Amino acid sequence: MKRKNSVGLSESMQTILSSLICILIGLFIGFLVLLAINPQGAFRGIITIIENFMTFSKSASRLKYFGTTLVKTAPLILCSLSVCFCYKVGLFNIGAAGQYTIGIATSLYLALAFHMPWYICLLGALIVGAFVGFIIGVLKAYQNVNEVISGIMLNWIILYGTNTLLARVKQPASPYTFGLESTKAMLPTLGLDKLFGNKYMTIAVPLSILIAVLVWIVLTKTKFGYELRATGYNKNGARYAGMKEKKNIIVTLMIGGALAALGASLLYLTDFEQWATTSSSVPSMGFDGIAATFLGGLHPIGSIFSSYFIEHITLGGSYLDKSLYPSQIADLISATIIYFSAFVLFMKIWYKRHQQMKLEKKQELQKGEEK
Repeated sequence: MKRKNSVGLSESMQTILSSLICILIGLFIGFLVLLAINPQGAFRGIITIIENFMTFSKSASRLKYFGTTLVKTAPLILCSLSVCFCYKVGLFNIGAAGQYTIGIATSLYLALAFHMPWYICLLGALIVGAFVGFIIGVLKAYQNVNEVISGIMLNWIILYGTNTLLARVKQPASPYTFGLESTKAMLPTLGLDKLFGNKYMTIAVPLSILIAVLVWIVLTKTKFGYELRATGYNKNGARYAGMKEKKNIIVTLMIGGALAALGASLLYLTDFEQWATTSSSVPSMGFDGIAATFLGGLHPIGSIFSSYFIEHITLGGSYLDKSLYPSQIADLISATIIYFSAFVLFMKIWYKRHQQMKLEKKQELQKGEEK
């Protein structure tokens, strides 16, 4: 049975409404930015961003670039799940960006240096990502080191470690790593590449959706998930109830790390991107996962739709007319929308307070009438 407030909308409807409001605010701000730069193309520009692959006239092209959006959505779903899973246990996994990066390093190095098959590369990334989460979890559980601080510090250590490691498997005249075309590490396509006319469409897309469903089941339908959420609500209460709160904190961050690292593998083992060994910052995918988590209402299934929306808007921005707007404007518009997407939780809190005030006023009026 869905939980409902004493007045007003159900929790699920609050989430949907809050998400839509934040999306509209983000799009409106984006439109104002376009308007300020070049008023003539502003309306057409915002429509282009919203349309994304629909700007193409041929159905084959639409399907191909729809596939591209899905390819980029898969890793974002996993990063969003990483943040969401930890948040449900009262932890903020800002280290997802670093865990995503170490997933890139592990999967690519196993593929290019040791010529491992795709499933070993996935497993290796998952294990190493979990180990990073383990480090953060131990520091949190036994030394009370804030997971945000340890996560941020590890992000930088992992970044430069990744650059050093992957420099061994980069192209001689380029900072980028070798492609995976001639290796066994390419993810299977199961015919999705032919269906979409896009060689990068692989099992990554359906696998990411299945993992989101699995995370939802674990968190809401199992004793293990109940214990984790109970630890998040009240660590002392969980301890008195016989739950091992320290173990739960460590396991949660290990799962969060594994999910983020796995997400990186689901992108880089399609050969969609290569790593630049001169990178000076961690990929934004891990941080975008935070926005996708809140936009999805802190729900694993919601993360699927919010992740798709963020990638849809981001890639839609790349189709803006470059003669009217600089190339960086696409990133600015996308970042603006992503920024406002993160306000979903605050919108829900405001709505609950507003409804509670209305209820209290109504009760006061009823008491006055009774007197």
